Amino acid sequence: MVSGPNLNETNIVSGGYGGTAEGIIPPSAIKGCTPPPRGPPISISPSASAACRMAHPAGSGLHQPHPGPAGGGEEVVRGLAVEKFDIVKKWGINTYKCTRQLLSERFGRGSRTVDLELEAQIELLRETKRKYEGVLALGRGLAAHLQGLLSTQHALGDAFADLSQKSPELQEEFGYNAETQKLLCRNGETLLGAVNFFISSINTLVNKTMEDTLLTVRHYETARLEYDAYRRDLEELSLLSPRDGGGAQGSRLEGAQGQFQSHKEKYERLRGDVAIKLKFLEENKIKVMHKQLLLFHNAVSGYFAGNQQQLEQTLKQFNIKLKTPGAEKPSWLEEQ
Repeated sequence: MVSGPNLNETNIVSGGYGGTAEGIIPPSAIKGCTPPPRGPPISISPSASAACRMAHPAGSGLHQPHPGPAGGGEEVVRGLAVEKFDIVKKWGINTYKCTRQLLSERFGRGSRTVDLELEAQIELLRETKRKYEGVLALGRGLAAHLQGLLSTQHALGDAFADLSQKSPELQEEFGYNAETQKLLCRNGETLLGAVNFFISSINTLVNKTMEDTLLTVRHYETARLEYDAYRRDLEELSLLSPRDGGGAQGSRLEGAQGQFQSHKEKYERLRGDVAIKLKFLEENKIKVMHKQLLLFHNAVSGYFAGNQQQLEQTLKQFNIKLKTPGAEKPSWLEEQ
């Protein structure tokens, strides 16, 4: 008897011519004509060359079929068809088992394997991703508002500069207001560059790094479901084995054990991959956010304090290069 699975390590929560020719008058029907004496029929056999010409008419282009690789081609096609059928069959059986396991879990009739520590880390990652997506959306909104503010300030500065030339009595007042708006535009462009850099880094963290880890998590959850489905199948066959000791039942049990072991190894491998990726993700998140939060703080505080030097120093510290508005596009030679 083959023993059942060891489940102590898991928490189970397709001729001739005949007749008379028509239109020919027999000799007996002609007056004065005596038919020749009857004798034995004369059989005339065609020569070998005539027989060959009769068998193979000239220009027919027909040849006797020769045994070729046609049979082998049919075998290849048949083999491919059988292979595809086996794939579909395995997929159908696997889908049935997993669907049955999933429904039994949801209705509380089946047990599932649970790694409490890993499940808590996965749930924390999903919650963190949702919150970071909120920060990303707010950052994009802030960048859009800043862009609108910069456009308004630039237009206002141009209007003040134009009025200072056309209003001699208010030239000085319009002049320093125009300079103030231009200074605010420069500082605003610096702040906008820092905010865009912040948004780009958060977007990479959320939609690439975290998403890559969650993709591995989804593979792990699928492997867990398959593992529990084949574990349940093995347990059911193990209960039937003592009563039906036939060879067919034993063969089915051995096959179930082999499939269970294969899915168990896949499940444990993916569980280890998820644990490693979660650890690296946490370290990477702390490093990235420490840099980005410092950048955001220095840029915002420098802008609202009117400290242009602090803003410029912040961009140099994080190697952020701004595109000068109205600057000419570099030539293709410079881009090389």
